[in-house]
Amino acid sequence: MKNYEDKLNEVVRGERSAVETYNQILEKFRGETEVDSISTMKNDHHTAVTNLESKLRATGTEPSQDSGAWGGVAKTVMGTAKLFGDKSALKALKEGEEHGKKLYNELLECDGLPNDIEELVKGQLLPNQQQHIQKIDQLMNRA
Repeated sequence: MKNYEDKLNEVVRGERSAVETYNQILEKFRGETEVDSISTMKNDHHTAVTNLESKLRATGTEPSQDSGAWGGVAKTVMGTAKLFGDKSALKALKEGEEHGKKLYNELLECDGLPNDIEELVKGQLLPNQQQHIQKIDQLMNRA
């Protein structure tokens, strides 16, 4: 099992990728009614990056500054989604949110995870992921 610092860094990369992806999709939805919901979700991910980087630094580990492999995948998926319409773009967002939820659950399984990180994940970050998935489902039903 990965130590929690490595998994936490992986989660930070995933959250950074989410911010990049939401920035791309905001360009696609500029001027549409969905932009407020999408912007709120992006801001949640930005806040997660800030909070998780702080937690990682508190362990003495410097956070990764890139979005990792998932960032490249997200860019490719979003580029394709831009060509194929709103529903494809929203589906790509949902897949990213589900991946993030999986990463948070894996983080919770790590040995030695400090209580403050566990509380942040269970009390804020995982609920945000679930809310994002539900909101994206609603947006997909309207698209």
